[in-house]
Amino acid sequence: MVADGLRVLFCGINPGLMSAATGHHFARPGNRFWPVLHLSGFTPRLLRPAEQRELLSYGLGITNVVARASARADELTAEEYVEGGRLLAEKVTRLRPGWLAVVGVTAYRAAFDDRTAKVGPQERTIGGTRIWVLPNPSGLNAHWTTTTMAAEFSRLREAATTTD
Repeated sequence: MVADGLRVLFCGINPGLMSAATGHHFARPGNRFWPVLHLSGFTPRLLRPAEQRELLSYGLGITNVVARASARADELTAEEYVEGGRLLAEKVTRLRPGWLAVVGVTAYRAAFDDRTAKVGPQERTIGGTRIWVLPNPSGLNAHWTTTTMAAEFSRLREAATTTD
């Protein structure tokens, strides 16, 4: 779900078992990615995971830090995160999106060896691509509500619009 020159390339942690089975990103019913993407104004309507290809028409794409599917992200190893970060940086260098939006601060910290990163824009860039860390939309992330998550996604959307 990537293309050259996207406005925002969203990057999940890794495919969950449902996503691996269906081939659709953020496919688990309790995942809030698709509702938050719509509530934040990135999409004009709520998309279903099976409609993920439509994102390309909005200048958006999706990839993952780690390709291996697992039931939970805490099953991934430190080595997988580091290698995933290296491969992701290569992908971003090749595709040149305006923004890389890593969905999950813990994944970003592990993949890019930045233990102090917080949700929001990062100082680090990959080539000309800016980086924004977003909260993980998993239903397991109770620290963020759908409303507060949508507000953070909206901040990114506004930044991605003003830097076009």
